[in-house]
Amino acid sequence: MLTRLSAVLVLFTAVLTGTANAVPPPPPNPSDAEISASRAEADAKASRVGELTGRLTQAESRLQELMDDVSYKRELANKARVDLETAISEAESARREAAAARVEADAASRAVEESRRALDEFAAASYAQGSTIGSFSAYIGAKSPEDLLARAQMLEAVSASSLNRLDQVTRDQGTAANLDAAARAAVQKAESKQAAADEAKKVADSAQQVAVQAHTAQASATAELQSDKDAVERELASARGEVNGLEAQRRQYDQWVEAKKREDEENARRAAAAAAASAPAPQAPRRPVAAPSGSRVQTVINRALSQRGVIYAWGGGNYNGPTYGVRDGGVADSYGDYRKIGFDCSGLMMYAFAGVGVYLPHYSGYQYNSGRKVPLSQMAPGDMIFWGPGGGTHVALYLGGGMMVEAPHSGAVVRISPVRYGGIMPFVTRLL
Repeated sequence: MLTRLSAVLVLFTAVLTGTANAVPPPPPNPSDAEISASRAEADAKASRVGELTGRLTQAESRLQELMDDVSYKRELANKARVDLETAISEAESARREAAAARVEADAASRAVEESRRALDEFAAASYAQGSTIGSFSAYIGAKSPEDLLARAQMLEAVSASSLNRLDQVTRDQGTAANLDAAARAAVQKAESKQAAADEAKKVADSAQQVAVQAHTAQASATAELQSDKDAVERELASARGEVNGLEAQRRQYDQWVEAKKREDEENARRAAAAAAASAPAPQAPRRPVAAPSGSRVQTVINRALSQRGVIYAWGGGNYNGPTYGVRDGGVADSYGDYRKIGFDCSGLMMYAFAGVGVYLPHYSGYQYNSGRKVPLSQMAPGDMIFWGPGGGTHVALYLGGGMMVEAPHSGAVVRISPVRYGGIMPFVTRLL
């Protein structure tokens, strides 16, 4: 009997002092005041982020307007350049025609002078002999009255031919002079058009420069605002991290209290069982198997978020990651996108969805039609959001909570932004 009682006491002591399931010492337990103060600070930072986000949205809208104005002014400058080249070509052509007309007029003038000299000699000789030049010798050589008549007719014909030729040359000279005058007028008109086109080009170039300067200034202001927003977002993340840390400590403490309560109840139950010496020691409960983490949607989101901070490069990005951008002959070139390794909006989507075996084309308009259309009001994380006709202007990936990740435009980086509803398509595209 004594031996059995000793065994029960040993078992009872072992249960009470066992360390296999013992609850550790209590974790820190932040006060309600500390948690409230931390939440208030985070809320203030969030409000500041919201304010900066609104201002940044307006700044980016203005930046886009100025970018469009630069494009318009650039095309006007191109028009002025083409008009100037055309006017220069017309002026050169008019000058060549005028030079040819002057050559023709000079030649005609020389021919007239030669004819006039011949006519003067003819008239002088005729006057000296009292008849047509050569008539005396011609008549002396005649052998018969018929021959004499024929020679007289020939001399008369020669004289009339010389006069007719002189009249024709004179008319030709008048025509050439008219051509020369018309060509000179054409030269003056062409040179006037050239001067007007040159002035128009100077005005267009000046307007383009003003537009570029305005865009550059706005881009600088937008970048500064973005920098401020990024700084406050970092502060917000830190504040939220502090709130989460305090709340996690409170949860851990509450869990410790529950665990301590269960431990005390279990020890009491074991003690009762040991005292009765009839029930076997309870088996420790099996730990549940953790559910597999992650999903295809989360994989896509994680791949997109992994590129935050990567520079925008128009035409950049593929299934494997960022690539060099390409030339666009306009704004992207002014930012040097073709020298940068990064993503544009559709390139970022290619990389994100390639992680789950979905290979999209490098054009947002095609991506818009690559999956199921879902009303904008029903969008869920992992859906693609589009802007512009046919989705051909921009695309981003929805994260939930009114936020999205995107490669926005030249000069920016891959970032998280609030969903912008101006110009948004009424449907999102769901691939998963």
